[in-house]
Amino acid sequence: MWDIIADTLFDVIKLLPFLFLTYLAMEYLEHRAGGKAEALIKKAGRFGPVIGGVLGVAPQCGFSAAASNLYAGRVITLGTLLAIYLSTSDEMLPVLISEKAPLGLIGKLLLAKAAVGMLAGAAVDFLLRKRNVPAGGHIHDICEQEHCHCEKGIFRSAISHTAQIALFILLTTFLLNLALHFAGEDALARLVLNRPVLGSLLAGLVGLIPNCAGSVVITQLYLEGVIGTGAAMAGLLSGSGVGLLVLFRVNHNKKENLTILGLLYGIGVLAGIVTELIL
Repeated sequence: MWDIIADTLFDVIKLLPFLFLTYLAMEYLEHRAGGKAEALIKKAGRFGPVIGGVLGVAPQCGFSAAASNLYAGRVITLGTLLAIYLSTSDEMLPVLISEKAPLGLIGKLLLAKAAVGMLAGAAVDFLLRKRNVPAGGHIHDICEQEHCHCEKGIFRSAISHTAQIALFILLTTFLLNLALHFAGEDALARLVLNRPVLGSLLAGLVGLIPNCAGSVVITQLYLEGVIGTGAAMAGLLSGSGVGLLVLFRVNHNKKENLTILGLLYGIGVLAGIVTELIL
């Protein structure tokens, strides 16, 4: 047990410098470009899903939350909202960078998420073209706890993010190391999460966790080889960070919110299953 704890701590400590530098860069980007991205998505019109799919990939901690706010005020369409939700990388990108994943792999995952977001969003807007018109209504305020508190300075915010994600990685790595020690890699590889279709269905549910935990767990499991690319795509596509949490707070049509949740899950799982069939 002590060996497992020591290995886990060593693995996480090695990641801390990379995590911190990544979050520092992300906070700088959010501080400098966050407002411009939001203004651009407001003016996107029918090209909203395309622009939303591209902007969602950028590592901006509050973009999915801002999109929920804009949709609640009917400033953007449902397709644009879904494009942003599906493409947002949440904590996937920092974890991949800190784990020194190949740049080719990172690029493929980001491009795949953006492509699915744009296509799905455009399809939804096309189907709802007669009643899916932004009204330019009032935009509600997002609670401060849903933001990254950039007003306290990017350095403090980067430290806060690093500590939170390091804790998630610590817990995930410990459980994985524990499972590998007692069950062995072969048994772990045969888990239900790594089975076709069912793996995507379960990973999609994990992705719906409305905070950073879902994307951290999915990314870690993928990098450890516990789940395949299809299941990873399902979980990462359905994960929108705190976007869904904010949507349920500011959009008072609960039936509509549940429909959006179902669409997000269904599209993510479908894309994961298609990925399994292709690869």
